[in-house]
Amino acid sequence: MNDEQAIALFTDMLWLERGLSRNTLASYQSDLRKASKWLGQQHGTSLVQAGQEQLLAWLASLVAAGQSARTSARRLSALRQFFQHALREGWVAVDPSLDIQAPRLGRPLPKTLTESEVLALLDAPDTETAEGFRDRCMLELLYATGLRVSELVGLHPDQVSLAQGLVRVTGKGGKERLVPMGDEAQDWLQGFMRGARQELLRGRVCDALFPTRRGSGMTRQAFWYRVRKHARTAGIRKHLSPHTLRHAFATHLVNHGADLRVVQLLLGHSDLSTTQIYTHVAKERLKQLHALHHPRG
Repeated sequence: MNDEQAIALFTDMLWLERGLSRNTLASYQSDLRKASKWLGQQHGTSLVQAGQEQLLAWLASLVAAGQSARTSARRLSALRQFFQHALREGWVAVDPSLDIQAPRLGRPLPKTLTESEVLALLDAPDTETAEGFRDRCMLELLYATGLRVSELVGLHPDQVSLAQGLVRVTGKGGKERLVPMGDEAQDWLQGFMRGARQELLRGRVCDALFPTRRGSGMTRQAFWYRVRKHARTAGIRKHLSPHTLRHAFATHLVNHGADLRVVQLLLGHSDLSTTQIYTHVAKERLKQLHALHHPRG
């Protein structure tokens, strides 16, 4: 069995047994293919035939190329899961990744925006245009619900209940959750569906809640481009990520006293420890305010 066949079978297993998203599966495939290519070029061997020393050499090459510890750890995780599956299937006799130590990681706090910066970003789109109204609606919904960008652009109209003020979201692993959207986002969404959405579609049919002028659904990449454009308009110079508004949603909830279990449910985290990072963000913000305003700060 060659590497490409093994990688394909491995990712099929991840999809069937774990229900991982396409983006996660693509990330696994990319990491494993890069390892396979490097091993073939540098050591004349395949991924399936590689030993521990060769895997260590590949990981060392990543560090030498300036790869972050977090990315190296992710790629080692992909290798471990691949070889665990390969061992179960009988493709290998031993797991060469078994005793490889992962690099130590710090606990980076997610980048977020202040409440005033969020308001500036929400006000940035020109709502006199159909595209601007759509973008404002998407930003409002993103901040009001904490959805992942992939969840937002994948929404269909039948997943939204304006009467109940709820969004039905299918998240990671195919898990569904109901998220309240709040009055402000609800008003913008109602206005969008009655006006700007029809203008964008011009009589065409589209399954996506947020279409483009072409009549098709917006991609994650296209929406992210527009977020950065609106951030520049708003004068926001911080480095933004596609999860920035999701982080802001969670951080601002915690700052205002929301129960961590509630935030966990709204975000769709399966483990509370994932949500607990936002308590650290809130503490850092309190420290900054103390240092700024306290006479002995």
